[in-house]
Amino acid sequence: MDELIIILKYAFLGALQGFTEPIPISSSGHLVIAQEFLGISVPTNDFSFEVLMNFASLIAVIIVYRKDLIKLTFNGFKYITQREEAHKKDFKFIVYLIVGTLPAGLLGLLLEDWLSEKLKGVTPVGVALLITGLALWLIRNLKGRKSDKNLNFRDAIIVGFAQAIALIPGISRSGATIVAAMGIGMKRDTALRFSFLLYIPVSLGTILLKIDDLAFKELLVPYVVAFTLSLVFSYFSLKWFMGIMERGNIKYFAYYCFVVGLLIIFFF
Repeated sequence: MDELIIILKYAFLGALQGFTEPIPISSSGHLVIAQEFLGISVPTNDFSFEVLMNFASLIAVIIVYRKDLIKLTFNGFKYITQREEAHKKDFKFIVYLIVGTLPAGLLGLLLEDWLSEKLKGVTPVGVALLITGLALWLIRNLKGRKSDKNLNFRDAIIVGFAQAIALIPGISRSGATIVAAMGIGMKRDTALRFSFLLYIPVSLGTILLKIDDLAFKELLVPYVVAFTLSLVFSYFSLKWFMGIMERGNIKYFAYYCFVVGLLIIFFF
């Protein structure tokens, strides 16, 4: 019976992380909330869960954007080897993704542990959700004009630093990057694609840095269940979010962040 309860707890955390990772409401913040108020927790020194759930969401993002990744890789390579002008746009897009990855990578190495220690608990998460909600509200009606071919180094750096801000627990990574991208004039579909393609190298880097922490023989079944659910929920959540972005309904996530953030601050 105890083993079943453990499996169910990890299944819930995997599904929660998977569902909240792609949408702009902060997966890390919701895991903190779940662990605090539902009595569901993982060991504080157990990075295996974090690494695996991150890997599951990464796989889901790669599956959804597989055509874009293949196109960028193929055209980028052709531009490097053949200097075909037709593929220059895709090559530059790859460069901008690399540039946009640097701020979160560098600041993550320097500040992630410090931020996690200083801002732990549910109250900072509540405040961060309010900030996320306000940012989403401010860009709710923007449509933008910039497509892939109009991007530049300044755009990549701004979105990259926005991704770094998401190191703060409760600040949504997808929310921060999409807000920044739309704030500097990107079209919704361009902002969404740049945000999630930017997620891939950062997520992969996190996994590689923490892969030595993987050790979960005693929790093999719960972790497999959580990993599977996180992957499935991440995939369908991302597809759902893409539809919402296409319809311009991001304001509903702002409402959600306001409500949850206020509930946490005033009642907990």
